[in-house]
Amino acid sequence: MARTYLSTHDDVAALATPPGAGALAVLRLAGPSSIARLAAVFSKPDLLKASAGSSAVYGKLVDAEGRSVDEVVAVVFRAPKSYTGQDGVDLMCHGGPATVEAALAALFSTGFKQALPGEFTFRAFSAGKMDLVRAQAVDELVKARTRGAQSDALARLGGSLSRELDALRRELLRLSAACALRLDYGEDENPEDLSVELPALAAARGRCQALADSYALGRLFAEGALVALAGRTNAGKSSLFNRLLKEERAIVSQQHGTTRDYLEAELDLGGIPVRILDTAGLRESHDPVEREGVRRSRLLAEGADLIVYLADATVGLAAEDEGFLTERPEALRVWNKVDDDRALPAPPGWLPLSALDGSGEGALAAALIGRLAGNLERAEPGLRISSARQRDALLRCARALGDAEEALRAGEPADIVALDLATALAALGELSGETTSEDILDSMFSNFCVGK
Repeated sequence: MARTYLSTHDDVAALATPPGAGALAVLRLAGPSSIARLAAVFSKPDLLKASAGSSAVYGKLVDAEGRSVDEVVAVVFRAPKSYTGQDGVDLMCHGGPATVEAALAALFSTGFKQALPGEFTFRAFSAGKMDLVRAQAVDELVKARTRGAQSDALARLGGSLSRELDALRRELLRLSAACALRLDYGEDENPEDLSVELPALAAARGRCQALADSYALGRLFAEGALVALAGRTNAGKSSLFNRLLKEERAIVSQQHGTTRDYLEAELDLGGIPVRILDTAGLRESHDPVEREGVRRSRLLAEGADLIVYLADATVGLAAEDEGFLTERPEALRVWNKVDDDRALPAPPGWLPLSALDGSGEGALAAALIGRLAGNLERAEPGLRISSARQRDALLRCARALGDAEEALRAGEPADIVALDLATALAALGELSGETTSEDILDSMFSNFCVGK
């Protein structure tokens, strides 16, 4: 792990709000001497240094030459009742880029160092303010793109998953103690047979496996899905694209080949962040630009989590439709333009829809959610995991518990079972951060935002 992360004794500063112009910007400061350092470039140094935690002080920030940089409000936090567990300040200034740059320069002139990505949360983790599960939830909350993803991350930040893992850890410790007790008995003594713990082992393994299985849905909420609208020209892809977005993003025209490249937008579909692509219509064309658009559309469809294939109900299916669907039978089939008097009946397995007036839109949304998440394990919100690291640790824990079960059933000595339980506990400790390597911590926190 980068040694710079391990040194929590430096005073660090960073912009905590997004860069760019705004009404306000927040600069976050933390470290043992952070308040004293800020006082060196603050117009009311004595008042600032005497301030209690969770109090605000108005004043001016000045540069190294004593020139005014900006009017600011300093919100003071005192250890240990702060986010990082250290003394710190959230410094609010005006949000112009030049002001923020000058304010940071003034802070760095006093000895503050630029905070690394995730350094404030790393310090909170190091100080025992939160475990690794909650620390990761901070990053997930910052990056949440839908209300569903936000609620999920907020529940994990509140400790729902940490409490479940702690309960599981206590059960494994109890089982380990039972093994230790069995080992403490001499050969002439007859302690309780460890096989009575088989149901408890199976239950613990099941809990681990269920949490690991929740990764698919948790990842879907955190990272989202890619949905491609495909079909022949004039099937109504752009009309459906606009209807799903509730705005006119794509040009709709009766002229064939209007969409020559793909359009992309994001929407919230039942809490799932969905990137939706309106692709070029499939047809034979002599226009090199349109042919390139069709080629790209096919490539995009291949990489999508779900393809929604539209057919024009007024003309029925053609060879291009049959060819595409033969190659991609998993596509969700939509029979569009059912509002038209010329519409043909929808074939079996096709969803009737009018992208023009919205009839069938609810059924389509339900079908989309069902295809994306319907077969995934639905754990209670907050008890879902969303990182491959967490899933892998839980799978290793479940495997070790399975090995312990097999050892018990085979009549293996208690020390063999104890070794399997120790392996399971070590894997579980990686989730909370008790046994996580420095390299893993470095990889995780380096993906955070600067200022968090």
